[in-house]
Amino acid sequence: MPAERLLPTQEAEDLIALVKEIARDELKPHAADAEENEKFPRDAFRLLGRSGLLGLPYPEEFGGGEQPYEVYLQALEEVASAWMTVAVGLSVHVMSCYGLATFGTREQQDRWLPEMLEGELLGGYALSEVQAGSDPAAMSTRAVRQGDEYVVNGTKAWITHAGAADFYTLMARTSPDAGRGISCFLSPGEADGLTAATPERKMGLTGSITAQLQFDDVRFGTDRLIGNEGDGLKIALSALDSGRLGIAACAVGLAQAALDEAVAYAKTRTQFGRPIIEFQGLEFLLADMAAAVESARATYISAARRRDRGLPFRQQASIAKLVATDAAMKVTTDAVQVLGGAGYTRDFPVERYMREAKVLQIFEGTNQIQRLVIGRGLR
Repeated sequence: MPAERLLPTQEAEDLIALVKEIARDELKPHAADAEENEKFPRDAFRLLGRSGLLGLPYPEEFGGGEQPYEVYLQALEEVASAWMTVAVGLSVHVMSCYGLATFGTREQQDRWLPEMLEGELLGGYALSEVQAGSDPAAMSTRAVRQGDEYVVNGTKAWITHAGAADFYTLMARTSPDAGRGISCFLSPGEADGLTAATPERKMGLTGSITAQLQFDDVRFGTDRLIGNEGDGLKIALSALDSGRLGIAACAVGLAQAALDEAVAYAKTRTQFGRPIIEFQGLEFLLADMAAAVESARATYISAARRRDRGLPFRQQASIAKLVATDAAMKVTTDAVQVLGGAGYTRDFPVERYMREAKVLQIFEGTNQIQRLVIGRGLR
């Protein structure tokens, strides 16, 4: 990773140093085996919770770290450089807390938020459906009010931590009024009628659970409605703006890990009596990789600073997500090229990094959707 970060405070520098240590000593040594054997790293999330990392951008009064997004995202990048599954899970957890932390009542926040932020619980974000991915307003999962309860029926798709999460931020339809008929709920992770399907068999992030969630007459109290009925799409899109910055930071961490691996290999691999890093063709390839990583990092930090200052950042978040994830795909692919035949084997992690990079261009809004958001911001 970069030898020096331009962090705003000494506290932030100490935090990043702690995260680097955890990533290096506690996460990275277990990543390859867990991904190879598709083992969900629940203990890693407990470790992050005990270390105070699951609630970094949220207020201290609720158990959070009260760090600016500029700092939280750089901590997330450090985690991603060690183990992508854990970093994506951390980003999803933080996004899953967003609805309650931002739109919940004080009573709801006092009741649920501390436990969500302080360590043992892990969240999931239940928005997408098979026919409602890029178009969340097309969702069909319904929540019908019956007295002091809501009864939920429907199927959510592509849910990270499905079946393993302790709570879900759930978007469900409460009226047929297109986007204005969607509401946000804090669903318990375990409830009668709530089941998870067999996990998807994925190209990468194989340690992360991704599955459908089935709601069959799932009941919970009306006190679990976040905001008002009909606020759900507004809450979801607002959460995604911040979530996209999280994915951008994850992408930069993955790209940095690939660059580091490629540089280390190029320094020790010799051909024609010289380390291959001394050949201009390869040196220029590595230089382009380094430029892509630094540019992507600057882009997400710039967007985060806008967020921290209360400025509009939706367009900048989409730019950061687009730039960083496209960079990660290119840098990880180039890292495989630098290692040559060795890079195509599982003896080195770059083939895994390349597989993990692809999904970054897809979730939290495909990069085609990011271009749509960016373009609309120019009108």
